[in-house]
Amino acid sequence: MSWHRISIALLSAFILSSNLLHAKELMVLSEDELIMRGLFYEEMGAFEQSREVFGKLFDIKGEKEYLFKEVAASLIGKTNIAQSITRLKTWDKQHPDTLEARRLLIPLYLTNNEIAEAKKEAEYLLERSDDAIDLELASNPFLYTGEFQRALSLLSKVYEKTVNEDVLLHMATIMKEYTHEQKKAIQLLEMHRRMHESGDELYLKLISLYVKENDIDGILETYKALYAQSPKKKYLAKIIDAYAYKNDLDGAIAFLESIQQGKDILYVLYKEKRDFKNAMRLADQFYENEKDAKWLAEKGILIFEDAKNKDDKKMIASVLDYLEKAIALGVDDSVYLNYYGYTLIDKNVDIKKGIKIIEDALVQQPGNTYYLDSLAWGYYKEHQCKKAYQLMKKVVDQEGLEEPEIVEHWKTIQKCK
Repeated sequence: MSWHRISIALLSAFILSSNLLHAKELMVLSEDELIMRGLFYEEMGAFEQSREVFGKLFDIKGEKEYLFKEVAASLIGKTNIAQSITRLKTWDKQHPDTLEARRLLIPLYLTNNEIAEAKKEAEYLLERSDDAIDLELASNPFLYTGEFQRALSLLSKVYEKTVNEDVLLHMATIMKEYTHEQKKAIQLLEMHRRMHESGDELYLKLISLYVKENDIDGILETYKALYAQSPKKKYLAKIIDAYAYKNDLDGAIAFLESIQQGKDILYVLYKEKRDFKNAMRLADQFYENEKDAKWLAEKGILIFEDAKNKDDKKMIASVLDYLEKAIALGVDDSVYLNYYGYTLIDKNVDIKKGIKIIEDALVQQPGNTYYLDSLAWGYYKEHQCKKAYQLMKKVVDQEGLEEPEIVEHWKTIQKCK
């Protein structure tokens, strides 16, 4: 049994025995023993029992620290709120020159849904204190009553005094959700992050505001700043998403090249841009580092795509050599099988072998129209016109005649006799 479970079991037994003998035990325990018991209950989250113990200590000793511990337990545990208000107000009447009770009365009244009383206490506190902690506390009743500008005014003073990031985030949330001052919130957050070290939460809040403003450049630049501070993959992915949304392939590539990270993404972008030489350079690096044979297959495909003369026999032999090595080393992804098989067929290297490889690819993805197109082209090359026509018609029915290669194959196969 873990120590946590042992502690819980002991606590349960302790609480049960305390409930049975509670009033009697509290009367005979010493002050130190009561303090220990109250703190133990507090530590274990038994706030009702903690409240009772510190309440008893206050009744015996009359020291305000015990009353405030009692009230704090009441607030955290949300128990006996009305009783705590009464006891605190009684103490406040006896000690009218202090603000300590007023600070506790505000959250007590709010917890008890007595908003008007909480506002009265807030106004009383504001008349007598300009401390940041009191300004922040006094702002809460105004949030409850929807007086958001009053609350923001108070929180703004708190921020000016403390430059507290949590206070600023609280203000930004109010501006975003209630007063619809997104631009002002953005200005405040941007100024803070440029002048002070900031946590991830501030950047994410700023991004949420830019999203609300539909400001894609703001989103992108903030994610870039966040990634510079906290280089997590999820933030890098968001940066690439933003570039994709802007349709800025060159910008995404330049960014990834500048940070020397995300090379797997950079490889995909090079291929998308048809920058096959840089893609090949990365494929070679990946194979050298990982020894994964799929990079040999990728290299073969890149060589073919980069070639100006697609019928160059030396180039085709090199492409097939890379693909054959990859497959011999265990690569059986249907994408590579299809590319290998189609090259054998289309370049008239070994049509029968190509058909067999395409059939292997179709075992993995039986309905893949690209593979069906390749197989139909193999049947055509073998003069099996009926099979070629049936397969190609299935491809055309599903894909239509949008892709030039499908159009070319369909027209050619239709003439096959």
